[in-house]
Amino acid sequence: MEKNNSYIYIRKDYIMKNQKTTNLTLISLMTAVTCILGPLSITIPMSPVPISFTNLAIYFSVIMLGWKKGTISYLVYLMIGFVGIPVFSSFTSGPARLLGPTGGYLIGFIFIALIAGFFVDRFPGKIYMHALGMAIGTIVTYALGTGWLAYQANLTFKEALFAGVIPYIIGDIAKIVIAISVGTTVKKQVKRAGYL
Repeated sequence: MEKNNSYIYIRKDYIMKNQKTTNLTLISLMTAVTCILGPLSITIPMSPVPISFTNLAIYFSVIMLGWKKGTISYLVYLMIGFVGIPVFSSFTSGPARLLGPTGGYLIGFIFIALIAGFFVDRFPGKIYMHALGMAIGTIVTYALGTGWLAYQANLTFKEALFAGVIPYIIGDIAKIVIAISVGTTVKKQVKRAGYL
């Protein structure tokens, strides 16, 4: 009996350690994806805010990891950029980038991870709820980013809205659709392989 109990304890300990390793690997992998997509951006002449793929990476991360691990993944990305590695849009980095006109969006992306991730965790398998969570998180990000852009660039909130939000709405809807389509498929495969 004691041997059986010892075996069960060792097995549980092994599973716990293995799960921690898997979690760290998945968080690191999604941070890497954000570091790859984050610097890619398209500058548009009417706005100081470039079209960024950072939110696409976050949408994908929360589909894969949920709110807690998805948020950790994004915070690690922020720290990487903060210390000077050029992972922010247009291959920029540093504290000045976070405090600059578009810094509000970078901080606001935390709320995409938190809110969208909560919906993913709370409503497993309900794609329309995942999309709703991503939309709500994006609206919160828009609000924070627009307020900070208005303050930094000495614009009215309406002017900042037209500079930093309106041109991007259709693209962000497309990113949500892509992230849910690709993320849901990939997540099924990863689960089938036993890593989630």
